[in-house]
Formats: sequence, C-alpha cells, structure tokens
Amino acid sequence: MLGGVGVRRKLKSRAKKIRSSIILGLLMLLAITTVLPATARQSQISQSISTPIEAGKASYFAGQLSEAAQLWQQAVQTYQERGDRLNLAIAQNYLSLVYQDLNQWEDARDAISKSLELLSAFPDDEATVAPVRAQSFNFQGSLYLATGQVESALDSWQQAEDTYQRVGDTAGAIGSQIDRAQALQTLGQYLRAKELLETVNASLASEPDSPLKADGLRSLGTTLGAIGDLERAQEKLEQSLAISQALEQTGQMRATLFSLGNTARDRNDYQAALTYYQEAIELSQTPLDRIELQLNLLSLLVSVEQWDAAIALLPQIDELIADLPPSRMSVNARVNFARSLMRIGIVANTSESIVANDREVAQVLADAVEIAQTLNDRRAESYALGTLGRLYEIRNNWSEAQQVTERALAIAQGISSSDLAYRWHWQLGRVLKAKGDRETAIVSYTESVKLLKTLRRDLVAIDTDLQFSFRDRVEPVYRQLVDLLLAPNASQDNLTDARVAIETLQLAELDNFFREDCLRTKAIEIDDIDPHAAVVYPIVLPDRIEVVLSLPGQALRHYSTPLPSSEVEETLQSFFESLHLAYSTQERLVLSEQIYSWLIRPAEADLEAANIETLVFVPEGFLRNLPMSALYDGERYLIEKYRVAISPGLQLLGARSLEQTQLSAFAGGLTEARQGFVALPAVQGEVAKLKEELAAEVFLNETFTRTNLQNKISNSSFDIVHLATHAQFSSSAEETFLLTWSDRVNVKEFGEVLQTREGQTTNPIELLVLSACQTAEGDDRATLGLAGLAVRSGARSTVASLWAVRDESTAQLMQELYQQLRQNPGIGRAEALRQAQLSLIAQRDFNHPFFWSPFILIGNWL
Repeated sequence: MLGGVGVRRKLKSRAKKIRSSIILGLLMLLAITTVLPATARQSQISQSISTPIEAGKASYFAGQLSEAAQLWQQAVQTYQERGDRLNLAIAQNYLSLVYQDLNQWEDARDAISKSLELLSAFPDDEATVAPVRAQSFNFQGSLYLATGQVESALDSWQQAEDTYQRVGDTAGAIGSQIDRAQALQTLGQYLRAKELLETVNASLASEPDSPLKADGLRSLGTTLGAIGDLERAQEKLEQSLAISQALEQTGQMRATLFSLGNTARDRNDYQAALTYYQEAIELSQTPLDRIELQLNLLSLLVSVEQWDAAIALLPQIDELIADLPPSRMSVNARVNFARSLMRIGIVANTSESIVANDREVAQVLADAVEIAQTLNDRRAESYALGTLGRLYEIRNNWSEAQQVTERALAIAQGISSSDLAYRWHWQLGRVLKAKGDRETAIVSYTESVKLLKTLRRDLVAIDTDLQFSFRDRVEPVYRQLVDLLLAPNASQDNLTDARVAIETLQLAELDNFFREDCLRTKAIEIDDIDPHAAVVYPIVLPDRIEVVLSLPGQALRHYSTPLPSSEVEETLQSFFESLHLAYSTQERLVLSEQIYSWLIRPAEADLEAANIETLVFVPEGFLRNLPMSALYDGERYLIEKYRVAISPGLQLLGARSLEQTQLSAFAGGLTEARQGFVALPAVQGEVAKLKEELAAEVFLNETFTRTNLQNKISNSSFDIVHLATHAQFSSSAEETFLLTWSDRVNVKEFGEVLQTREGQTTNPIELLVLSACQTAEGDDRATLGLAGLAVRSGARSTVASLWAVRDESTAQLMQELYQQLRQNPGIGRAEALRQAQLSLIAQRDFNHPFFWSPFILIGNWL
C-alpha cells in the first residue's frame, strides 16, 4: 500500500500518536490539580493555577497554540518567582506539550527535562508528586516518539505506567499502556500491541464510557486491522465511534473515522472508505489531520487506478506538505507522497510526463532525507533513502540505485531495523541481478530471507499492510531467490538452498494465513524416515517450471522445462477444470500427461533406480490445487504406480507408523441439510461402517455439536478423528471452517479443540479425516486453508478432499480405507488411501478421477 496508509501503520504519524497521548495527558493533569494538598498555602497555589494554566488550556483546545505557549510561559515565570517547584514542573509539562505540537523539538525537550529535574528533588512515593512525575514521563514518551526514538518512548511510558500503579491511578496506568501499544505498533510489533490492548480493553469493559475507553477501543481496532482481523477491527472501531459521538469528542471521532476508512479499504470496500475519509475530513482541524487524510485518499485513488482524480489531488497535497514543519510525520508524508507519485509515473502516457514526474519525486525524497538528517531520525532517513533507491531502480539507473540502497541498508543495519533491512537487501539483490552480478545478488537475497525468518512471529512488522500484500512483499523474495539458485548446472549447495527457500516460503504462507507462528513442535526431516520415499519440489518461475528431486541418501536432482509462466498456469487451470465430469476424457488425459511430462517424466529413471515407492510432493501456488494422484503417464495414473502424499515442507510432526493394535476412533457428522448446505444421506452408512470396523464413538446430527465435539476430543485420546460434515477451505482463516449442527467452527477454533486434548503433545491424533470438504469457489489459493488446518490440528496425518464428491462414492472409499487399516497390519496411511482409491478405479461407476483423486493425504504417510 502507498500514501497515508503507510503513514498510518508502518511509520506512525506524529499527529495521530501524539494527539492521543496529549489528550489523555491533559485529562490526567486536570485530575492532578484536584489532588494537591489542601493546606492554606497549597489552596492559594491551586487558585493561582486557575489563571495562566487554565487560560492556556482554553487557548490550546481552541487551536490557538502560540497564545497557549505564551500563557504557559507566564505560568513558568510565576512559579519560578514563588519557588513553587511542584507547580513549576506542571507548567513545564504543559509547555513541553504545546512545543511538541508546534514542532519546536529542542524547546519541548528542554521543558520536559526541567520538569523531571524539578521532580527528582521529591520522594518517589509522595502521593501528590507521583501523578505529575507520571505525566512528565508520558509527555517525554510523546516527544521521543515524535522524533523517532521509539525505544526511548517505550521506556518513558513504562516508567509512567509504573508510577501510576504505585499510587493506584488505574486510569493513568491504562493511558500509558495505550501509548506503549502505539509505540509497539511503530516498531512493527503488532502482536505484542494486540495482547497489551486486549488487556487494556478488558479492564475498561465494565467502566462508564469515557474518552479513555474510546481511545482504547480505537487503538485495539486499528491493531486488529493491521493483523488482518477486519471483522473484529470494524466492531471495535464502531464501538469507539459511538462513545466519541455520545461524548462529542470531535478529535476522537475524526481519528476513528480515519481508521474505519482504512479498514474499509482493506476490505476492498472502496466506496465505504471514501465515505469515511470524507466524514473525517469534515472534522479535520489542523493541516496535520488533513495531510494524513489526503495522502490516504491519494493512495486509495491510485490503488483503484482512478488516475485523473489522483492527479487532480496532487497540487493540494503538495501545498500541504510544503507547509509541514520538520518532524517524522513530514518525512513519512513526503516518502508516501513520493511512492504514490512513482506509481502514477509508471502509467504516465508520455515520456515527457515521466521525466517531469521523476524530478518531482526525487526532490520530494531529497527533502525527506534532509529533514530526517536534521532530526537525527535514522530510521526515517533509511526509509527515505531506500525509497529513492527504488525510484532509481524503476528507471534502470542501476549504479545510483545500488549506491543509495546500500546507504539505506547500512543505516537500517546500524539501528537494528530488520523490517527495513529485509527490504533493502531484497532491493539490492534485484539491482545486482539486473547488473549481471548473480553471485552477489544471491548473497543479498539470502540475507533478506534470513531476516524474514526472524520476523516470522510478527509478520506485519515486515511491511505496511503486509497481511494484504503477502504476494507482493514477501513471496517474491523467496521466488526470486529460487530463480537465481536454480540456474543451469546449479551446485549442490545452491540446490539445497533452493529447497530450503521453497519450504520456508510454505511455512511463511501458513504463518501469514494464521497471523502467527504455526509450527511450534519439534520437527524432523522426512529424508531420515523412509528409504523408499522421494520428495518432489515443483515451482513455477516466470520463464520455466523447475523441479528439485530429493532421493534418500543421494545428491539432489534438478529438472527444468522452459515455458512462460502464463502457459504453465493456463495448463494447470485447464487440467483442474477437466477433472469435472462434464469434460471429455481425451481432453483431460492430454492435459494430465502434459503436467506429468513436466513434473515426473524427467525423473522416471532416477525413481526406478532408487526403488522409490512413495512420492511426497511439496507443491506451491496453484499446484496445491491439483490432485497429483491423477497425473497420467500415457498408460497409468500416478496412484497406480506410487503412493502419493503432500507435505507443507521438509519438516513434519514426528513420524511414526500406525500401531496395529485396537485403534480408537471418534466419528461425527451431518446427514441432514443445515445452514444452507445440502444433506449428506450416505454419511449414515459411512459412520456406521466406521463404528463396525473400529468401534468408533459416533455423534450424528443434533448430537454433533461444538460442545460435544470439544468435550469428547478434549477428554479422550482417540487415534482417529473422522468428521463426515461439510467443511470449506479458503485462503482466509476466517473463511476456513467445518459445520456442526448449529455452528461453523473456524480453523483456529478447531485447532484449539484438538490441541487441548489429553496427551496431544506426546500422543497426537494419528489420523484426521475430513470426508466431505471442498475449497472455496473462485479462490485459487483456497488449498492453503487445507494445509493450514492440517498443520494447526496437530494430527500426524490428514485425509481430506479438494472438492465436494458424491457421498456414495466417498462412503465406499472411507469404508475401504478403514478396512485396509484394520485388516492389514503394518500398512501405512498412504498405502491404505492408495488401495481405497484403487478400489474406486476398479469400479465402472466411480473410475473417473472426479470421484477418487480429490482425496489427498497431508503429513505423515507411514
């Protein structure tokens, strides 16, 4: 994302951050005047406070900042003359506040330092002093954040919170927690911010409505939006807006409308976003408010390719930016303005307009760099320099691009900003590749990937709106590295690195799917557990399809077929469609054999020589949607030659064969139509056979509830969990669910149910079967949800279907699967599924791949 969205989430705007802290701070300071000691002398002091201090407040809230500064300067002089150190410290706090709003950073820093120095003469535990000291820390935190010293801001706000808690000031402590959460967001640590804000809002839930409560809800809503939980984000933001409207808090209303606009944009509801932005603009009172909204509006117009409207907005933004005083906000505004200008320039109609645009963009970024240097804001400087490097890269000015990007990278590394360093390593890698320096480019890409791995636990730290642009900001890094590594005559080291990169991409996709680190159990390598299994890593690159083959105990093989990715993807899509019964057999077999010739035929001799019996695919992209068992060599399907399994990577949850003692099973399902899904009458017979084969406990229809599912799974140690109910997989975790009698249990909730069962860590579910599932229509990455569910469940193996199949054929396949497991001691999961599929192939009514091929095994095949 471009423009103001970047200001909002990645490099947080000074105005938005500081105003929240300032408003809360003013409220707390108002409370301070009521807790001063009630002696005659102190009553006289309180009376004097009501003159210059109160007058300054009135001017400040009226937007008359210079007048407020003068009045608070008078208050400082008054208390200096009286020798009243406590009230002098309060006046210095107010003075620092207004200096920050006037962008007079040195004066603000001097005022807050004097306040803290004055307070150091008082005992730490003195009740009348503690609130003043806490507010000094609060304002110091705001100052640090505004000038790019985020870690120092966190320290100051932690000291403020600790001080409030010592004197039992819950509201003050909560205000400091909200400020700390905002600083965590600025550092990209959204998950930590979310945890903190959840705690804050739980504390405020039973309290009366207040500006503090509205601020807590808005902060939580903004954070939830940043990590992709848009439904809850909308809910919290609407609650915040309702409170702000009831309390007539104009500034909070504007801020919340702004966040609602951003949330609507992230939902791709552009009309709603425009409406929210327009309402927020009507409430804007300062140039800082307006510039942030204008940048967001520009970015939105660019995203929806409304070029004329975007270009018409440029002079207004240019004028507003020119008047901004030096601050991190002004740096970020210029950088994000430049990013939108760059996108507009790319689609400009004439070379003259591109040249003019380049000059304008370069000047905007040069100004941003200069301001960042003046502020000594190294992070903002790196951000601006890196963006300038991107401009040079777009225009093929390779030498300038390399030089500037290296400067941005050095700064990012020097301040340990991994989220920026990953971007500049990636950018430098692209530039070096374009210059023909392949080996050094690989080094840069590898460093970028290493940083991405360290950032996996908090993926949104990597880039603005990362959860919505994973395919643009993360996935290409891995793919481009693999492209470089899989050159002709690639070394074993490069092949190994390519394999690792492919696997790491799979894990990163799952982390992005769940917004958290998914694989937390100790993993092992499948190379070590089956001497008759080969691992196939196919990947589609822009100009070819590549296959890396791992054979037990042997060097990696590498096969390449030159083809444009568009042709490959068209063939894959056509094959997927041909698996429907409406397509001709001849068309399907031609497409199937074509894909077989890309993925398997080059390896046939190696597979035969190595005595391979099982093929484990690690597919990516659209390849995940395809049933590999249905690939055709011209005479036989792949399943007729090999066992087939799918793995999300080289690592699995410990591998172990099924014990052939009595297997315990839980079966749940629906035969009746529920919640808009059709009836599944054959499920009755399906689970009856399972009960017959494995003495399963069965819960059907009204007894198959969320509560019963949770209670039985949590309090038992079933080897097999078989769910014969509708389930849908999607590229969104929220849209990946399974049906119970009256609920939809989403993938996260289902994973939590399975993970809480007795002995799950030491004795996980051996086999999870989902016999009536399907992928979301129109979602070409829906099978990511299937992989996510398989991993999240903690089961050693998962059998599920890629699309909805007639329940009669499914019932037969499941019956055969369990008969194989019961009657053939030592049979593996993949072999049992293979035999069940072969049993359908042998039947005239069900020999079409539509019936048997969608059932895939994910995970342990032994």
